[in-house]
Amino acid sequence: MDDIFSQVREGNAFHVRVWLDNTENDLNQGDDHRFSLLHWACREGHSNIVAMLIARGARINATNLGDDTPLHLAAAHGHQSVVQMLLQNHANINAINEHGNTPLHYACFWGYDQIAEDLVNNGALVSIANKFNDVPLDKAKPQLARMLKDRAVALGQDLSKIPFKDRSWLGYKTRSRDAMLSRHMGIDIRQLQLNGHIAATHSGETWRGNWQDNDIVAKILNVRECTKRITRDFQEEFPRLRIFNHPNVLPVLACCNQPPNLVLISQFMPFGSLYNTLHGESGIVVDVNQALRFAIDIARGMEFLHSMEPMIPNFVLTSKHVMIDEDLTARINMADYRFSFHEKGKVFSPAWMAPEALQRRPDDINTRAADMWSFAILLWELETREVPFAELSAMEVGMKVALEGLRVSIPPGISSHISRLIKICMNEEPGKRPRFDMIIPILEKMKQSS
Repeated sequence: MDDIFSQVREGNAFHVRVWLDNTENDLNQGDDHRFSLLHWACREGHSNIVAMLIARGARINATNLGDDTPLHLAAAHGHQSVVQMLLQNHANINAINEHGNTPLHYACFWGYDQIAEDLVNNGALVSIANKFNDVPLDKAKPQLARMLKDRAVALGQDLSKIPFKDRSWLGYKTRSRDAMLSRHMGIDIRQLQLNGHIAATHSGETWRGNWQDNDIVAKILNVRECTKRITRDFQEEFPRLRIFNHPNVLPVLACCNQPPNLVLISQFMPFGSLYNTLHGESGIVVDVNQALRFAIDIARGMEFLHSMEPMIPNFVLTSKHVMIDEDLTARINMADYRFSFHEKGKVFSPAWMAPEALQRRPDDINTRAADMWSFAILLWELETREVPFAELSAMEVGMKVALEGLRVSIPPGISSHISRLIKICMNEEPGKRPRFDMIIPILEKMKQSS
């Protein structure tokens, strides 16, 4: 198949879909100028491919080397339907590029009146100045400028000029193609620039750093003795974690397999885990609407993982293993996968585990049903903002869940709909628990009415 960037530019939707069906293909990689596939699809106006890429997890606000977002390109090239699609998917309408221009600057300059009006109606500010101190209205023809000014006033905008301020550091640069490795290869640990210790846990040390201009997190696995068999198993199991084409799954970008160091490399998530978001000091306000959005994201990610054949084993769903992206999207963290050689026989998150998962061997349980129990604990956690079984030690929780089928207690005041859903998901008979594809419509309906 020809280069995927060429296929997108030419609008070959069939070839793009086939390429996306390989979960190891990274749809957020960039070309030599860091244009992502979504950048090119928006520039060329291929709305069908834009929709396909967004559905598969393309980053709406990714920036190229010039700090242009896909919305900049769609607005600059007059593709109204694409602009509307991006806005419906939470594109940053006032993003600025290296020149300080917003998408509205370009729509005004090129005379795309309807796009300019759409942008203003959706919150684009008419008073943001670029590097040259020009606001979008300075770039528009007189009639368009008057219309946009009147519309902005009617919408309550303050017309005071907003001076240029470099915000490029806020953008998310697309990953270079060099960062996307063959499924059989690892990288030299010396290529990693690790500059900030994040955490030390039973599973390993987590560091923040940089790799090939990508802001990354490196997880150095805690392995007592790194034998040849372990390095072989690590190399064989690692590729299954490179799931790039789902918006609610956070893939492992690469690995280092250099004994004694076994390292998983993932994209840095600014807000950390869902656990940190709910119980730490992230600064995020998790209202009912946002809690339901997190729940839907997690359910969609798990539905996708459950659809894989064979399923990825040894993954325990907890709020510590769900990461929160810059746009508040929840993503299942593949770096928290437990390798076959890793911490055998040990359980560190029993509060989220189903009774049967603590009683039986992994091969003897219904993994999909056990995950649904874990999801019920997450729903309770999202609803109450409390740590499940916080008053008990991990050992006490494990014993009680395994021997007594310990459930979370539903406190008074909790939503009756959520309470009922939690009880359904925690059915004592695993075979009677619902699937994630059955849960998602219920959650979406709750979100619409919240």
